[in-house]
Amino acid sequence: MSGSADDDDGGAGAAALSGGGSPGGGSPGGDGFVPSALGTREHWDAVYERELQTFQEYGDTGEIWFGEESMTRLIRWMQKHKIPLDTSVLDIGTGNGVFLVELAKFGFSNITGIDYSPSAIQLSGSIIEKEGLSNIKLKVEDFLNPSTKLSGFHICIDKGTFDAISLNPDNAVEKRKQYVKSLSRVLKVKGFFLITSCNWTKEELLNEFSEGFELFEELPTPKFSFGGRPGNSVAALVFQKTLLYSELFHPVSCKRDICCVFSTCQLGNQGLCSGLRLTTHTLWCTMPSQLACFVPQWC
Repeated sequence: MSGSADDDDGGAGAAALSGGGSPGGGSPGGDGFVPSALGTREHWDAVYERELQTFQEYGDTGEIWFGEESMTRLIRWMQKHKIPLDTSVLDIGTGNGVFLVELAKFGFSNITGIDYSPSAIQLSGSIIEKEGLSNIKLKVEDFLNPSTKLSGFHICIDKGTFDAISLNPDNAVEKRKQYVKSLSRVLKVKGFFLITSCNWTKEELLNEFSEGFELFEELPTPKFSFGGRPGNSVAALVFQKTLLYSELFHPVSCKRDICCVFSTCQLGNQGLCSGLRLTTHTLWCTMPSQLACFVPQWC
């Protein structure tokens, strides 16, 4: 999904997406935001059907969620950290695909955009074709239930999609949790997740993505003052994926009904679990039959 906003990152689009805020008054509470149609697939299907028709009739690509400065901010960060141009990048909820176009113009060559709205993918495909670009992949994907092929990305980017999910009338809390699980699955360990949000503060995003991610950097965004207190119109954070304890081990088939003890880093090629490089950590597994022998994932 995507949407509209002014170039200063505030704008009517951001205000509309917040849906009036949570019951607590403009910030997500324990149960999330007040449900809104902005959190439904039907809403975004209708939006992109209209935008697709407008593009076909007038050539108008539509507006940019959070404005052009939001795209510049993210690309500037990628350049600052010398992200290789062939790095695999995923745009989550690509909408009209304008950000993909900007990435391609800056030389990035391994970029993918997904959206659960077929009309959004059709629109972005038309815009990309008009720009004469051929190195951009597009897929109709529901990020809360991604296909097995959607994986292995070094960078994932979200500009408003997590915000929209937070407004879903159908158990938004669980959908947010599923979003984090999906993100952990598609993003490589040590990969980066760049999120721009108008509904969540820095502290709230840190809490939402506390499991499996750590804050790498906070990006500067426009500030304002209300009642003598400073604030930001949007939050823009860079997270880095860490390795969860549950991901440290994966099952490997063992060949004998034995109790394995691994205590040295060597190739386990002695009739135990062949072809495995073992760590210095002692690990026991009792195998009455064809059970799995667990070894650290990095081995």
